[in-house]
Amino acid sequence: MAAVAAAALARLVAAFLLLAAQVACEYGMVHVVSEAGGPRGKDYCILYNPQWAHLPHDLSKASFLQLRNWTASLLCSAADLPAHGFGNQIPLVARGNCTFYEKVRLAQGSGARGLLIVSRERLRFGRMVRVALYAPHEPVLDYNMVIIFIMAVGTVAIGGYWAGSRDVKKRYMKHKRDDGPEKQEDEAVDVTPVMTCVFVVMCCSMLVLLYYFYDLLVYVVIGIFCLASATGLYSCLAPCVRRLPFGKCRIPNNSLPYFHKRPQARMLLLALFCVAVSVVWGVFRNEDQWAWVLQDALGIAFCLYMLKTIRLPTFKACTLLLLVLFLYDIFFVFITPFLTKSGSSIMVEVATGPSDSATREKLPMVLKVPRLNLSPLALCDRPFSLLGFGDILVPGAEAGGAHGLLVAYCHRFDIQVQSSRVYFVACTIAYGVGLLVTFMALALMQRGQPALLYLVPCTLVTSCAVALWRRELAVFWTGSGFAKVLPPSPWAPAPADSLQPPKDSATPLSPQPPGKEPATPPQPAEQPPEPCVPEETGAGAATREPGSPAEPEGRDQAQPCPVAQPGALA
Repeated sequence: MAAVAAAALARLVAAFLLLAAQVACEYGMVHVVSEAGGPRGKDYCILYNPQWAHLPHDLSKASFLQLRNWTASLLCSAADLPAHGFGNQIPLVARGNCTFYEKVRLAQGSGARGLLIVSRERLRFGRMVRVALYAPHEPVLDYNMVIIFIMAVGTVAIGGYWAGSRDVKKRYMKHKRDDGPEKQEDEAVDVTPVMTCVFVVMCCSMLVLLYYFYDLLVYVVIGIFCLASATGLYSCLAPCVRRLPFGKCRIPNNSLPYFHKRPQARMLLLALFCVAVSVVWGVFRNEDQWAWVLQDALGIAFCLYMLKTIRLPTFKACTLLLLVLFLYDIFFVFITPFLTKSGSSIMVEVATGPSDSATREKLPMVLKVPRLNLSPLALCDRPFSLLGFGDILVPGAEAGGAHGLLVAYCHRFDIQVQSSRVYFVACTIAYGVGLLVTFMALALMQRGQPALLYLVPCTLVTSCAVALWRRELAVFWTGSGFAKVLPPSPWAPAPADSLQPPKDSATPLSPQPPGKEPATPPQPAEQPPEPCVPEETGAGAATREPGSPAEPEGRDQAQPCPVAQPGALA
């Protein structure tokens, strides 16, 4: 009885140690070479527990042993062992029907020096092959992270600058009668608190549905990406195509949808080109050699289109959206591992694709760049480095737009208060610093990181600090610095030294159309400025001529003085 109890206790201790050490899992490599010579050996990725076995980091220091292909057996009982054992060999067995511990115990008892368990598919190496197990060092950071950093920061900077400039330009040209391309473009959509709540609820719902029904919904996301990216690519290339000197002819009159507007031939060809690029990516999306280039190009175009279409009207709206998504990101990255059976993060599982997915499809809502280091570990299901569109638009989510929109808001505010783009530059640099901190955390912790955790403090704190330093936090917070009557437009046709009003502008004494509020044109564009004395607080009060219309209610009363504000036209 004592011997039986001791054996049972030993098995219990072994099982406890197995459970305690099962989380220590790392990637390694098995190098297979043929004993008959021939081509150079080939590497295969393996998972091993460093607490059970210590593999050399250099292949030259690893011992080559004969591989015994025993995949026809599951190796779960003594009857599955060969007659003469595995003397000094490494058997290759199939997975199933018993625990890894039972397989290892039987193999070791038969003289095996190691054990390889095939988890997914059968491998055919031939009869006379030798293998060596080793665990090469993985570089802390790959060079492709530099490319990803440039793409991310460049997209945020270009998108924010373009969106801010376009919005201010449309404000200047709002009073003009223009049927050109600018008039035909869709207006930007202002994000309200209700829209923020709805958006976050939709993100949470979609993430949970993807976690449980990934194989079904992944194709829906791929189809949506194809349509959205084609639209984004068209929106980005349209301004360039309109500058071409040819293809201006329009199609004949018709009653077809969209075509009844008689689009130009060059714009129609551009639309066909964008759809073709999207379709080519959709068909060849799994070609790792070159499809990632199309995915990145379409993804950047999609991000720029979102930044141009969605607008955050105030810094208060930016802060609300970022803080809500801050909680959303932390919950789905750090809290959900305690709620799932597998102990994995829902967001990481969805972003990288579940390991048990039958389709092996990946979500396309990421920028991906192949690894540039020569480490064999690039084979271990990590041939690419990924950065979600959410880290460009909404950190931690796979769609939306907050950080780029915050940069766009800063650029619009810069133009309004004539601050020489100090907000825009500071917010863009803060985004880059936050992204660098994210990369450092990724390298140190070796696990997926919620970029929002680092980007939100960097961008929000930096923007608030600049506003406090310039004593403009109140107007920056509420957006009240955006006057309905704007300073002279950089797109105005009149030269800076001209004292005549622009062609389409109205003088202060001209009658206003009924139902519209009076607009006071910029003083420098209509006559020499009146003498003005800046206030002690530094905010110049607007000089009003006798008989000029009163300022509308709710408008910021502090207007830039030509003497006190640098950069104003004199």
